[in-house]
Amino acid sequence: MIYRRSRSFANSLDKKDGLSKYRDQFNYPKDNNGKDLIYFCGNSLGLQPKTASGYLSKELSVWAEKGVQGQEDRWVAFHERLAGSTAKLVGASNEEVVVMNALTVNIHLLLVSFYQPNERKYKVMIEKDAFPSDHYAIQSQIQFHGYDPKLSLIELAPRKDEKVLRHEDIISAIEEYGEELALIYIGGVNYYTGQAFDLESITKAGRDKKAVVGFNLAHSVGNLPLRLHDWDIDFSAWCTYKYLCAGPGSPSGVFIHERHHNWDGPRFLGWWGHNKNSRFDMPSTFDPILTSEGWQISNAPVMGMAPLLASMNIYDEVGMRAIRNKGKELASYMEYLLKECITAVNIITPEARGCQLSLVVPGGKDVFDHITDQGVICDWRNPDVIRVAPHPLFNTFAEVFDFVNILKKAIV
Repeated sequence: MIYRRSRSFANSLDKKDGLSKYRDQFNYPKDNNGKDLIYFCGNSLGLQPKTASGYLSKELSVWAEKGVQGQEDRWVAFHERLAGSTAKLVGASNEEVVVMNALTVNIHLLLVSFYQPNERKYKVMIEKDAFPSDHYAIQSQIQFHGYDPKLSLIELAPRKDEKVLRHEDIISAIEEYGEELALIYIGGVNYYTGQAFDLESITKAGRDKKAVVGFNLAHSVGNLPLRLHDWDIDFSAWCTYKYLCAGPGSPSGVFIHERHHNWDGPRFLGWWGHNKNSRFDMPSTFDPILTSEGWQISNAPVMGMAPLLASMNIYDEVGMRAIRNKGKELASYMEYLLKECITAVNIITPEARGCQLSLVVPGGKDVFDHITDQGVICDWRNPDVIRVAPHPLFNTFAEVFDFVNILKKAIV
């Protein structure tokens, strides 16, 4: 598409936008004068669907009216209502996904099973600038197994004077360390740079070396189309409060490939992973559900899942193809305006990306504070990046245009 540097052009894009009506389905933050803020922080916390309160009120009403009877009538199988939508979103079967716990909790539960080092294959490959919680989880799991992170952790870093990883360097590192690799665990989209990785080819390279391959998809799910089953990924986990707009602390999603479902290896057990037919017989011997649900520990956090149901219904209706197409256009239009209007901005996010652009600007944190005062909600990540992520379901092209003008004035 040929873009133009005018608000009228941005308005014309909004008029053609088939998803523009969905903005009205979200509660949009306003400033003290009642004017809409420019909310570009869907990569950190998505906005609240207007239907979320109704979904939550329903469960509160059931609790008020039925007490414990709501458990048998409704809540025992509550998480199953999310299986179909979740599976469609990530490219999996219903049996390969489950929503449970919080993200880092799920990462630990998965690593207990899928990181099984031995004297020959014990190393873990991770991004050097992965989200800190991933580093903490991996390091602690390495130590849990009696190994030294200094000797067992392979950290992928960009080349000197570069900001993002080259795909060929990832594949080359897998080839180099393949005989020692027990696990590859990286983000589907890097939280800091916004770089999206080629999950299919990374998985193939890792599995060719007989390494287990998993991904943190916190910045991928709801942002990019995924085919986790077809790509032969072993496992993954993600949060639902970012692009999926399920609210702060909403439960995490998990994918475990079906080839692992008849699992006889280690895992931490809990009664909600037990065979549903005999769960309430209260047996002391664990009989696992032969799906991803077998990794469940406790019963579903119903009040956290209710807003997620509201959001997933919107995703079901719209579909990831339309969401991805608009997200790509929003990011591309922003990139065009930034390059045309503010040459001093360095966009470190490559073309392989989702909605997020990571910007290095003159003035750094001072500029960020200024645009925040002007009604732009994005976020700052040390040492030098402003992360900006317009969301396809509630942001407009006119907002992108206005943001670039606000940023330009802040820098000049």
